[in-house]
Amino acid sequence: MTGEERKVIMASSAGTIFEWYDFYLYGSLAAIIGAQFFTAFPEATRNVFALLAFAAGFLVRPFGALVFGALGDLIGRKYTFLMTIMIMGLSTFLVGLLPGYSSWGAAAPIILIVLRMLQGLALGGEYGGAAVYVAEHAPANQRGYFTAFIQTTATLGLLLSLIVILAVQGYVNGNWDPAPVLDAAGAAVMNPDGTPKMIKAFDLWGWRIPFLGSIVLLLISLYIRLQMNESPAFKKMKEEGAASKAPLREAFGPGRNALVLLIVPILFVGALMTGTLNSSIAMILGIAFAVIAVIWGWRNAKIATIALLGLVAGQAVVWYSGQFYALFFMQNVIKVDSFSANVFVAWSLILGTGGFIFFGSLSDRIGRKPIILAGCLIAAVTYQFVFPLLTKTANPALHAAQQTPITVTASPDDCSFQFNPTGTAKFTSSCDIAKATLARTSVNYQSVEDPAATVAQVKIGETVIPAYDAAALTGDDLKTATATFNKSVNDALTAAGYPISAEANTTVARAQHFFDIFTGQKIAIILILTYLILLVTMVYGPIAAMLVELFPTRIRYSGLSLPYHIGNGWFGGLMPATAFAISAQTGNVYGGLWYPIVIAAATVVIGAIFVPGNTHKKDIFADDAK
Repeated sequence: MTGEERKVIMASSAGTIFEWYDFYLYGSLAAIIGAQFFTAFPEATRNVFALLAFAAGFLVRPFGALVFGALGDLIGRKYTFLMTIMIMGLSTFLVGLLPGYSSWGAAAPIILIVLRMLQGLALGGEYGGAAVYVAEHAPANQRGYFTAFIQTTATLGLLLSLIVILAVQGYVNGNWDPAPVLDAAGAAVMNPDGTPKMIKAFDLWGWRIPFLGSIVLLLISLYIRLQMNESPAFKKMKEEGAASKAPLREAFGPGRNALVLLIVPILFVGALMTGTLNSSIAMILGIAFAVIAVIWGWRNAKIATIALLGLVAGQAVVWYSGQFYALFFMQNVIKVDSFSANVFVAWSLILGTGGFIFFGSLSDRIGRKPIILAGCLIAAVTYQFVFPLLTKTANPALHAAQQTPITVTASPDDCSFQFNPTGTAKFTSSCDIAKATLARTSVNYQSVEDPAATVAQVKIGETVIPAYDAAALTGDDLKTATATFNKSVNDALTAAGYPISAEANTTVARAQHFFDIFTGQKIAIILILTYLILLVTMVYGPIAAMLVELFPTRIRYSGLSLPYHIGNGWFGGLMPATAFAISAQTGNVYGGLWYPIVIAAATVVIGAIFVPGNTHKKDIFADDAK
């Protein structure tokens, strides 16, 4: 690697790491931020909203890909970089300043989502530019190796965010005492035993410090980006007059083609999320969509469609399952405290990140396609075993309790699909209340339909507990019914072995500090998480080089950005919220894993049939004169 090549990689990677750091701060703190900005909603709904606010940044990424991708192909890679980093850095800084729900009411979560969308727009233009910039500088036989450094930036950005969070969390909680938790009306929230519920200083206000500190990273990133030169391939193309004058039209054909590429995945993911399609039908429609696109014969749009469904969709769900959903799963399902969960995930990232370079380099020798599809296939086969093993290892008492048969018996008409992205639905039926209560304590249960049932009943072991219809009660009667039902359920779950009190659970893994990992239980957790990270490196390490090789230089930025950000922004970004909602609906804490499993398996099938092989041997500048 020459000095100039080393400078290209360092400049591109450093700026991209900081941009991913900004973007993922929210993901790492989603549960804490959700409690600050979605105070008015119940806990189960609040968790979904927090994840959806996280997903909002992903939803707009394809639109950022269109805007900044076109700019990158029109005015160059360098100046597009500068725009994206400015938008990302300022949006992140403003999140740290934004007052919570208790101060600004509904305006607070609305502004939060707007800032997340601005971050998504910026990121939609960032990744494609970095991948293209490095690939166009790389030796022909080392594109996988060189672009793999860009692939590490997302994970390193997440790792940096976790390290900063852990450092700030330790300092703030060590120097400030906990405070009482207040509800939306400003009243103290009470525990079941009548004592005030307390919140740690970091969870109350300390989480803002990493966001505010990002302004320093913004200044560093701007300095780094200003030192970069334009891609020599782009400059040569400009000088020869071969640059595209309409990159979006050339990349995707008539406007209807890009519109289809944007709308169809929305319908596809939305159908899965709302339950209007089951996973098998959705997979069949996805395959049919790929076939139609191929038959239609759009040259570059066809390539984008194949890249989306045959590579990126599976890569995306494996990526987010192995990193973000694993972190969310540990904190909210397994009930590992956030500090310990961040420590375990951080160590798995440290151990597994080298896999990006390994698989990127390996793809230079054996090809990109077999490695990416193998990673998707292994993930689809093993997820249903790995996540239960993670529960059993990290919280043995919870795993043992989940073996107790628990049922919710109710009339089908009394039960709703408890996914409410707009916040307008009210889940007040006895069935909904019963399921929401069980979901909060990570209970595995089965739903039993009884058309004759007037009120839902929860059966825990041999104990039967009737739920209540919140719509039929008001005032003190509603409070009494809620308290009575919650106490009865908690008592029965405690008798069944469920560790309702996190403080009293001696089996759950805890880390006192960053290096407190040297016990059998903690090392096993880190190894399981590292396995998930290695699957991430298999699918993600070679993907940048693969996408670069599918498009000619004059439309490369636009062409690869859209399928990449549709796949990662929608299929991947919606994965945590969708999986959580599916799990809450089915009563199985592992039920949501069918979302990544089905999409990863579909990608293997589509990719094996339609994605071209041996792209690592291709001259990526061969079409520039056409």
